[in-house]
Amino acid sequence: MKDFYVPDLRELLDNSAEKFGDKIFIKYFDGNTVIEKSYEKVREDSLAVCRWLIHNSVCNKHIAIAGRTTYNFIIYFFGILLSGNVAVPFDPQISSKDAIKLFDSADIDIILHEDEFTAEAQEIMTALPRIYKAINFSDDVEFARIIDKYTDNPKYAALSDFRVDKNKCALIIYTSGTTGKRKGVMLSTYSLIANIMYTDYCEALDNGRVALSVLPMHHIYSFSGDCIRNLQDGVTVCINKDLRDLSSNLKRFEPNVMRVVPMMAQSLLNRIKVLTSKKNNPLTPEQAKEKVFGRNITWLISGGAYLNPEIVEGYDELGIYLRQGYGMTEAGCRISVPDETVSVESVGRVIDICDVRTQKGEIQVKTPSVMLGYYKMPEETKKMFTVDGWLRTGDLGYVTEDRQLFITGRLKNLIILSGGENVSPEAIEKKFAPIHEVEEVQIYAENDRIVAEVFPNKEYCSINGISDIEGIIKEKIKMMNSTAKASHIIAELRVRDVPFEKTPSGKLIRKETVVSK
Repeated sequence: MKDFYVPDLRELLDNSAEKFGDKIFIKYFDGNTVIEKSYEKVREDSLAVCRWLIHNSVCNKHIAIAGRTTYNFIIYFFGILLSGNVAVPFDPQISSKDAIKLFDSADIDIILHEDEFTAEAQEIMTALPRIYKAINFSDDVEFARIIDKYTDNPKYAALSDFRVDKNKCALIIYTSGTTGKRKGVMLSTYSLIANIMYTDYCEALDNGRVALSVLPMHHIYSFSGDCIRNLQDGVTVCINKDLRDLSSNLKRFEPNVMRVVPMMAQSLLNRIKVLTSKKNNPLTPEQAKEKVFGRNITWLISGGAYLNPEIVEGYDELGIYLRQGYGMTEAGCRISVPDETVSVESVGRVIDICDVRTQKGEIQVKTPSVMLGYYKMPEETKKMFTVDGWLRTGDLGYVTEDRQLFITGRLKNLIILSGGENVSPEAIEKKFAPIHEVEEVQIYAENDRIVAEVFPNKEYCSINGISDIEGIIKEKIKMMNSTAKASHIIAELRVRDVPFEKTPSGKLIRKETVVSK
């Protein structure tokens, strides 16, 4: 693990403004108008929001921020962190019922929200009297007033000169809860910024690039990568507020790089395949790539779920690097990052600020960006660390001598059959990747037998005239079983009519395995 100095957020903003100045940091569309904000302007506006909060005695508060990624969202987020308050970001699609439960557990004092969350904010405030204020961050008139009043005004300027303790909790991010109760991960600004201080292994990335931010910044993956890391590197970040605008914004901004999840990478690749396979006037692969991505795309970074190597190969054929990284909120975000030379089966190379080991197959991490713990959950926090202080990821895998990391499954998902065999459901689920008739799959055990439950790809089956979907999948499972070891043989197929239930971040919620002798 390398030694390095970790600046606080104020230093990071100051250094970036000094280094990059008038260079565009944030770029977005307002109607048909392109709005550009420089590195210096982002620093200036963030400090103005910081001064506004302090002047209004908003100190040491827990501030929920619920909304899609916009310029206002980013500036308010920075202002919260700079002022010594605690930011607690949430998916704006969260239900009022779930929000009331989580806002209560997070001790929220103030809600910052977008327009579309106004009704929910009022309902939450009625249920939780502790919350004394709701502020609509989409209100551009109010935002402009704050910036105008609190920017470089001698009366308020000194308010943002104090330094926040960078080891204090500044951010609480709730886990997705794929297999249990959602937990609030506490991160300091030290954790947040330490995690971006790694040396990039990828020569394809340079400081002159333009990134399109498409993933929501209420997740650490996007906030850390698209915002904090790019702030340090001098990257221009183009905001895609709504996934419905992705196609048009790819053509408008023509980015070099984009962070995605596997489902998004697959969808974009499918668009290219459709354009190249049209019966009338099919496009060449190069023409289709330009039509979908624009002229400049070179690199896609995937995270959040398993990435099928077939998707990687499809992008390789187009001259686009698609590789996957790996991380977790509890580690401050990233643990490994991809480069052009890693195996497509790996999740990249362990970053130089991390040490990784495996104990009984589990990947364990030691990193300066590790979380402070789970908010108000000391017992759950204790379970996440070994006696000698390593963070337990809960993932199974191994690391090679050249620091490539491979994930083979999830420890808490491990199926233990009555004969003592350990079965990783993910290892079997990966085998379904080439089966186009299957859109979603879960493997679990019931009464000591392996069950595959699938939601079929009805669109694919319809286009290809497949009526006996279950029969086709059974035949392919039979072929799969013919080469599988005894403990991995699928004994039963169940076909669903509806997709699996998912977390707010889009991850499948797993069924509990029932094993009886």
